[in-house]
Amino acid sequence: MKLRVDGLTVRFRIPGATVHAVTDASFELSEGRCLALVGESGCGKSVMAHALLGLLPANATVTGHAWLDPTATRTDSSGEALDLITAPEKTLARQVRGRRIGLIPQSPAAHLTPVRTARAHLAETLRELGRTETPDALAARAGLRPEDLDRYPHQLSGGMAQRVANALALAGDPPLIIADEPTTGLDRPLVDATMTELRRLRDEGRAVLLITHDLRAAEQVADEVAVMYAGRIVELAEAESFFTRPRHPYARGLLDALPTRAFKPVPGRPPELTRLPAGCAFQPRCPLATPLCDEQPKLNGVACHHV
Repeated sequence: MKLRVDGLTVRFRIPGATVHAVTDASFELSEGRCLALVGESGCGKSVMAHALLGLLPANATVTGHAWLDPTATRTDSSGEALDLITAPEKTLARQVRGRRIGLIPQSPAAHLTPVRTARAHLAETLRELGRTETPDALAARAGLRPEDLDRYPHQLSGGMAQRVANALALAGDPPLIIADEPTTGLDRPLVDATMTELRRLRDEGRAVLLITHDLRAAEQVADEVAVMYAGRIVELAEAESFFTRPRHPYARGLLDALPTRAFKPVPGRPPELTRLPAGCAFQPRCPLATPLCDEQPKLNGVACHHV
């Protein structure tokens, strides 16, 4: 299983303006690997995930490609690699969501129907996917006890809700897992437990796309890191290299902001996605900025004129 994203661009039309949510994003993700997509809130990380699943609102315009299994080790019904961006809704609903891509959403409890138990959620998902596995067996794979399944969402702790979300994502045994901010609202022990679960999924041979602003969490599981700023990927590197030798000034700033490092925030604020500056969007906050930065740098591992 392989995912190759090529030139993915997402725009939202709003009254009087256009939101440049994602611009020319490209990366690859293979089985048994975890790519962490990191950056400040609002930089376009979750929009990219929703674009891959065809879950954007009607005012979105999406261009580019996202080839699922471009090596054709798995194919769609026509025998060809599937482009998630141009695939019709019927194909995404019947062949992709839950079956080839599982989504672990942000704030899992908020995505559960409040008047239905965890068991009812799992049973319905298994039935829709045509699986014969029982809810109890599926829950056990996610570390849940049978008695946990009879709880309603408001009765679930943060850790339990996260495990229910993991179980739902695994119901169709998908080869690719997208985890969208899975540590939001969790304390550090639960964050560590969630990352342990994602490592297990990766080690089983699944591809994992982790979307997070928590660099400490990403460091526990990522094989590669893609740094987003103002809708663009500005650095793409192996995790070990990124966490020891970040190259883009923004990436260095993110790491320096960690409490375990300099604990120094990146100065300034990100630009509005409706009014991006010309050239490098990080220029107004960058200590290395020169007139050369008025021209948009190309991404060659890092998008910066002053590497």
